[in-house]
Amino acid sequence: MNMNEVKKEKFERIFSTWVLISFVVPIIFLIFRIVVEPAEGSAFGDVERTRSDYILMLIQCLLGAFALVLPTFLTRKYNIKIPTAMYILYLVFLYAAIFLGEVRNFYHVVPYWDVILHAFSGGMIGALGFSFVSLLNNIENLHLHLTPLFVAFFAFCFAITLGVVWEVYEYVFDGLLGLNMQKFLLESGEALVGRNAVVDTMHDLIVDSAGAFIMCTIGYVSLKYKKGWVEKLLIKKK
Repeated sequence: MNMNEVKKEKFERIFSTWVLISFVVPIIFLIFRIVVEPAEGSAFGDVERTRSDYILMLIQCLLGAFALVLPTFLTRKYNIKIPTAMYILYLVFLYAAIFLGEVRNFYHVVPYWDVILHAFSGGMIGALGFSFVSLLNNIENLHLHLTPLFVAFFAFCFAITLGVVWEVYEYVFDGLLGLNMQKFLLESGEALVGRNAVVDTMHDLIVDSAGAFIMCTIGYVSLKYKKGWVEKLLIKKK
């Protein structure tokens, strides 16, 4: 391992540890707030919080901690290598979505924060789709000769599917725990009806699709004309 790789590995370790701490530290506070918070909510600082808000933050922090250790588990179990660029993008997304978005309330404070993150995740998952095809194509005894168009199309469908899975997750936990991840309730607690009730979900899916389409178009051009852009993000066998 050369010095450049050592520096990259050290940076990855420091950054991932920082992100993990940002998820773990709030957990005790969130559990305390869930216990003492009245069901109708109260003001905390400049923000009005309800018990369901704290439950949502707790779930997201726990999922974030799990998602953070998942790449390490997968790399060891399946002997794969995640490129530094892809891993850093993954860490940035987790930190921006969970700590900044939920815990620090950026979803409500920063305009279009949710839109930015969904576009970002759509592109990142699109790149993951290219990796998935690449890994399958290198499996022993499996010989596939895929055109760049098919690989890009598969990556796009892969990204859209995961976007749908995320919306199903939001729908299920909104119902089970009385949350409002799909924004079907106004801040006053009034339930939206008809088309207005599905606006947030459809916006998320549309932005996911746009981000995935842009990434898959770039990937297609990279494969078609051998530019080498998308290859820098591919997860590979060691």
